[in-house]
Amino acid sequence: MPYQTLKGGRVPIRMWTDPATVEHVALDQLRNVSALPWVEGLAVMPDVHFGKGATVGSVIAMRDAVSPAAVGVDIGCGMTAARSTLTVEDMPDDLSGLRGRLEKAIPVGRGAHKHEVDPSALPGLRERGWYEFWKDAENLHRGVRSRLGRARSQMGTLGGGNHFLELCADDDGAIWLVLHSGSRNIGNALAEQHIEAARALPHNQDLPDPDLAVFISGTPKMDAYRHDLFWAQEYARRNRAVMMALAQNVVTQRFGPHRCRWEQQISCHHNYVAEEEYDGVELLVTRKGAIRAGAGDLGIIPGSMATGTYIVRGLGNPTAYNSASHGAGRLMSRNKARKSFTVDDLIEQTKGVECRKDGGVIDEIPGAYKDLESVMAAQSDLVEVVAHLRQLICVKG
Repeated sequence: MPYQTLKGGRVPIRMWTDPATVEHVALDQLRNVSALPWVEGLAVMPDVHFGKGATVGSVIAMRDAVSPAAVGVDIGCGMTAARSTLTVEDMPDDLSGLRGRLEKAIPVGRGAHKHEVDPSALPGLRERGWYEFWKDAENLHRGVRSRLGRARSQMGTLGGGNHFLELCADDDGAIWLVLHSGSRNIGNALAEQHIEAARALPHNQDLPDPDLAVFISGTPKMDAYRHDLFWAQEYARRNRAVMMALAQNVVTQRFGPHRCRWEQQISCHHNYVAEEEYDGVELLVTRKGAIRAGAGDLGIIPGSMATGTYIVRGLGNPTAYNSASHGAGRLMSRNKARKSFTVDDLIEQTKGVECRKDGGVIDEIPGAYKDLESVMAAQSDLVEVVAHLRQLICVKG
């Protein structure tokens, strides 16, 4: 369906969903963002829902400014996927053993590796520049430097919440690995430091929401934030690459290198800032719960624990700042999900998927998320489908 336009403050609000289906508190957030003096444009994805400061599922284009709270605390959160030469016929009837191996190789929740992962020891990991990357960490905000040891041990870990590692099959029967994670504790700590710093600046004192405080280009605080922001985005990307290598190693060892080979990875951030040009103007584009979907860009749009994932190719729609949704999007808050569903509901809704089926993940139950097919239909002018995947194994923290 074509986008709809709502009247905003300085700029219109372009929405790839029916505004009547969006919570009032989320609409209020969108109106607040649209009224900021630095905003050049605002695009709203079909997975939009209430967030901190800015809605999840929004693309905020600013000139010479960026809001750290709008970016969010999981800087660089995103997804990585890789297709293998394995097929569903290669899979055992009981997948619990393979799930256990994956959980043993990759710490979940607040966990970390007992010993820092050596990237050079991981077959297939092509990441370079590790010395320079960690050397640059010494220039991060001084308030987080004591956490660098933990950051090293958490490199290659999943986290909790909606983060996951999945083994999936596409409609042709090919086996994929898909994972969702971000910049872990170090990204959260950096975000909190800069969000507080932005709130205290004089030009942010009269904003409708203090969580929309911005840094302005050409200032020392903006320079410091951009450095830390881009470092955390790189941490998140490398974190996913290390995890994918660990998971691939588990699967390859289980089935043998003669049967299991891996194709090139697809990777995309969906909580991040990019420097992009539109209509000859250099903008800082914040995608909070949105992926880049420029012409030909490959992306990943998941649903929930048991509703599948889409591999997509961007169509390059500049009206949406070359963006698309980052997933199905939440239908209800975590607290409401815990009150609305039971473990029996979780067991029923994840039937056929090897995964946790206990009270600790009820807030991630498929019923707490929007319908993925409807979300995909609403953005047919933003992306085209390359592959549809269904979960066989889902690992969550």
